[in-house]
Amino acid sequence: MADSLWRNTVACKVRGMAKRRAGWDAGKVRALRRHLEMTQDEMAQELGTRQQTISEWETGMYQPRGLSERLLSMVAERAGFEYAAGGDE
Repeated sequence: MADSLWRNTVACKVRGMAKRRAGWDAGKVRALRRHLEMTQDEMAQELGTRQQTISEWETGMYQPRGLSERLLSMVAERAGFEYAAGGDE
């Protein structure tokens, strides 16, 4: 029972985060990485992506979207990083 309660709680939190958009631009991604005191390679390993992807986000070639955007928001919140999440859309 406790296990299913935990799953439902996590699901609610993740669904709630889906409504919030941080608008992760190049500067915010770079600032988060620096706040975490990580290299691009270290951050890529933690997020399960390529170093090149982190670089592309930081140069503005691409912006994080979908699950990547949500994951960055979760990491930022846990790290106490102010990223100016938007309200409900």
